[in-house]
Amino acid sequence: MTNNLTTDPATVLDRLCEATAAHDLEGVVACFASDYRNETPAHPERGFVGQAQVRTNWARIFTMVPDITPAVLRFAVDGDVVWSEWEHRGTRTDGSRHLMRGVIIFGVDSEVISWARFYMEPVEESAEDANAFRERLLASNDQAASASRD
Repeated sequence: MTNNLTTDPATVLDRLCEATAAHDLEGVVACFASDYRNETPAHPERGFVGQAQVRTNWARIFTMVPDITPAVLRFAVDGDVVWSEWEHRGTRTDGSRHLMRGVIIFGVDSEVISWARFYMEPVEESAEDANAFRERLLASNDQAASASRD
């Protein structure tokens, strides 16, 4: 890891959270490097490169969830990497609730976020407990495995 920091990664994290809370699109975009790399390990096809996609994403989020409120629940800094647990709450323009939670690991270089591993997901509103989820997940995998053998 290279560490070209003049600003602590926690400060960059604070700046991102504050810009998001203020619905400051330019402030959010300014937190990211022009060649920013986003990886979404659970959904690889959602990864992207570039500040332009950050702008597109957040412009749409601010439009569709005009009262979005971010919170950094916990974070830890290791050199130029900051591990952060986030919650985004709000109300979508259609009146439905918006709630996402998860972890984002950011790499910070020269006072901006240069990369991230993104693990945020919408919170599921279901009555399914751990056992029911496990069985549904395993049944889906059994069906997929069986279909690929046929």
